Amino acid sequence: MDIHNVGGTPGGTKTFLLGLIMLVVGGYLLFNQVQVHSAGYWRFSFAGHGTSFGITLLPLLFGIGILFGNGKSLVGKALTTLGFLVIIVGIIVNLDIHFRQTSLWNTLTMLFLLVGGIGLIIRSMSAMQPKAPQAPSAD
Repeated sequence: MDIHNVGGTPGGTKTFLLGLIMLVVGGYLLFNQVQVHSAGYWRFSFAGHGTSFGITLLPLLFGIGILFGNGKSLVGKALTTLGFLVIIVGIIVNLDIHFRQTSLWNTLTMLFLLVGGIGLIIRSMSAMQPKAPQAPSAD
């Protein structure tokens, strides 16, 4: 592994590192402006009707009950896993995100760093030839 040949092409290590730093800083600043919160109630609808958190617990509870009876039961393991996944998906589905108020300058700085970093990383993956020293002119 040659650290001076980013992406298998000659050169570009400094460009890649600068792009990576810009990407990380821009991503951090952008994500720092985002607020995540829930709607306050379970909106995972079952057959299109209202809130139904209780129905999502049934596979989990049946699976746990079957596993207490027979710890090696594949049906019990499947129901427990399915019930757990349905609850996790329901939690994620109920999250709302909002971009906090900020100035235009801050928003443009965040986006400039993010997109500029991605551009520099992509640029560093192409072959970059070092500049050849120019002979001094005899003027």
